[in-house]
Amino acid sequence: MSYTYSDIAKMIDHSLLMPTMTSADLEAGCQLALAYDVASVCIMPYALKRCAEILKGSTVKASTTIGFPHGGHTTAIKRAEAEQAIADGCQELDMVVNISQVLSGNWDYVRQDIAAVIDVAHAAGQKVKVIFENCYLKDTHKIQLCQICSELNADWVKTSTGYGTGGATNEDLKLMRQHSAPHVQVKAAGGIRDFDALIAARALGITRCGASRTKEMLDVCRQRLGLPAITIAAPTQKSGY
Repeated sequence: MSYTYSDIAKMIDHSLLMPTMTSADLEAGCQLALAYDVASVCIMPYALKRCAEILKGSTVKASTTIGFPHGGHTTAIKRAEAEQAIADGCQELDMVVNISQVLSGNWDYVRQDIAAVIDVAHAAGQKVKVIFENCYLKDTHKIQLCQICSELNADWVKTSTGYGTGGATNEDLKLMRQHSAPHVQVKAAGGIRDFDALIAARALGITRCGASRTKEMLDVCRQRLGLPAITIAAPTQKSGY
């Protein structure tokens, strides 16, 4: 399979969601994402505005989470989170479905919950990734969610938060690609920890991957393509968070 560096880098959403990350960690993470020219930075909501400022003028998008990590927020709160994210400069919103309602089979609630966030984002010209948290679901749940997301014109369906009991599997990626409409992309999260796993996911039709090991994966990519290593300058100013 042939690929360019940009093909691979633009698959990666650099994840800055660990609750123990300091302001300095978040600032450094944004600078790393810029240096490696990834697809987006997915950052904790409180830090989104500063993240968007750092990324302004680049090809790296600012993204954040909605209803994270368990999806149990009320729909009204998820809508408010989405509105705040858009106001803070968010370009891609990663929302978690209400897992409890999925498992309860309350599909009308699930549909309305997802639609609330998609409506806010699409009205602003931005995009939504819908997180299933597959480790808690049966295949029938995943298929139904793919169908709902296809009907609602979600931009991506996503395997996991990275904070459940398991992450992306090849079986789930194949299932989600098979049962989602062509206009809905698939994002892997959790479990893609090295460059070869990223390439394998790409071969399955996956267009995005959530990653915290961005540097390690893209350093290998550049090495295999015969490209020079990337050097990131040390920060010269105090964090703006």
